[in-house]
Parts: sequence; C-alpha cells; structure tokens
Amino acid sequence: MKHTFACAVLLFLSSCFQLFGGTTESRVEAADAQFNPQRFEFAIESGYLLGAINAPAGYEIGAEFLTARIRWAVVDRDTWLRGYHQFYVSAMAEPIFRGIENYYFGFNLGFRYNFVPRNSRLVPYISGGVGAGWIDSHANIPGGQGQDFTFNILSAAGISYMINDHWKLEVGALYQHLSNAGQTDPNPSLNLFGPQVGFTYSF
Repeated sequence: MKHTFACAVLLFLSSCFQLFGGTTESRVEAADAQFNPQRFEFAIESGYLLGAINAPAGYEIGAEFLTARIRWAVVDRDTWLRGYHQFYVSAMAEPIFRGIENYYFGFNLGFRYNFVPRNSRLVPYISGGVGAGWIDSHANIPGGQGQDFTFNILSAAGISYMINDHWKLEVGALYQHLSNAGQTDPNPSLNLFGPQVGFTYSF
C-alpha cells in the first residue's frame, strides 16, 4: 500500500514539473534554428559630404535621410556571404552649407546587402540606388546647376552594431552624385563623399 502511494506521488510530481516547468530546447534544435532576420526596418541617417573630383566649387552638404527597408531574400550559408538582401526607399533633405545652391530635396530607391557573421553583433553592409529631386539651381552663375530637377545616385558601405534585437547603430561612408543627365548645357554635376551615421529600428 505504501509502495503504491509513493509511486502515485512521484507520478503526480513528474506531471506537474512537465506541465509548469516547460521543456528545454535540445542542442540539435538550437543548431538547426532558421536564420531569420527582422523583415522591416526604419532608419534615421545623417552625413556630412564634401565636393570632390570635378566639383566646380567647394561644396559642403549635410545629408539627412529617412529610410524604410524590407528584407526580400536570405543567404544562409557557412561562408562570408551569409546575410540578407533589402530593398529600400529614402527621403532626402540636404542643406548646402557651402556652395552655389542652398538646398536639395529628393528620394532614392535601391538595394542593400547585409553580411551577418555567426555569433557577432557587427554586421557589415553595402548599398546603392538611384533617385531624383529638386535643387534651387542658379544657372546664371558659372558652375551652378543648370535646372532644379536633378537625378541622384547613392552608394554606401559601412558596419552596423546590433544593440539588441530591434536597435542598431550604423557608421559608414557615403558617395552621392547629382546631375540632370545632360538636360542642360553645361551640366556641372556634383560628386560628394563623406561619413554617415544612423540609428535603425527593426521589427
């Protein structure tokens, strides 16, 4: 009788532990967990760009971006290519601190690739895109842009630091090209280089 009662108590306690204690994930399940980065991102980015190459006058531009990104493909390999693709849309607002014009507003559409090493908070990235916008052109001044409507090309490279599952801090280098694609003659394009920093929220 006592033996039967003891067995019943042990069985009851075992059931309680399983019910309320949960189960421990096996090492096999952890090792086989799918690489699944967050699907959406919003970023606020800021840069300081200097005119270079064929700039007709010394330019210094503040580059402010509000960017939305969506993940569209994942590369889950045990190589340095492990990472994921993103499509992005950026709204641009750029005060011109030094130069002939005073401001530039526009948008840019492009792609970004994030290289994700295993067990690391550092995520290198590269990106590039094209867009259009409006600058307060001064065609009457030598070296000034020929018209307000202007195309843009952006490319960037840098590294993100994953603060937690949702927030990232980014530091990188940015190249920007502004031109009206030969719609005026002359067409003095701008080529700008400089550093960029940003904060990203992923979800």
